[in-house]
Amino acid sequence: MGVWDAITDLLEAATPWGVAEAEAPAAEPETQAETAEATKEDVEETAAEPAAEAEEEVVVEEVEEEEEEEEEEEEEELVDPKETLEEECKQSAACAPAKHHYDHCVERVTKSTAETGEPGEDCVEEFFHLAHCATDCAAPKLWAKLK
Repeated sequence: MGVWDAITDLLEAATPWGVAEAEAPAAEPETQAETAEATKEDVEETAAEPAAEAEEEVVVEEVEEEEEEEEEEEEEELVDPKETLEEECKQSAACAPAKHHYDHCVERVTKSTAETGEPGEDCVEEFFHLAHCATDCAAPKLWAKLK
């Protein structure tokens, strides 16, 4: 590609009066009666199409809902034993000190937030201590259930 080709390409791209390419005009109906009939047929066709599509969608949705309900009935809700064991351990005497510190912190933060509108601290450290205690307590029980 030469320099001249590059310049012509740039010039053609930049000119707004380039070659206009338009579609050919639609064929015009000969009489007003033909125009009225054509528009009447178009309206009837477009009105019939959405109704048929809507009926198909409703049928498909009903079938999908029935399948989902059958699957839900067949599947039993599985409960993670780890979560239940950890909840029991959080309430046990082994984790009572960590739970006490966490609850005390939550009360302190709630009171501070009510007075000033902004929390002065958070209870992340206390929460992790409680979670660690619950995990340590639940681990041996969980392994015994999994074996």
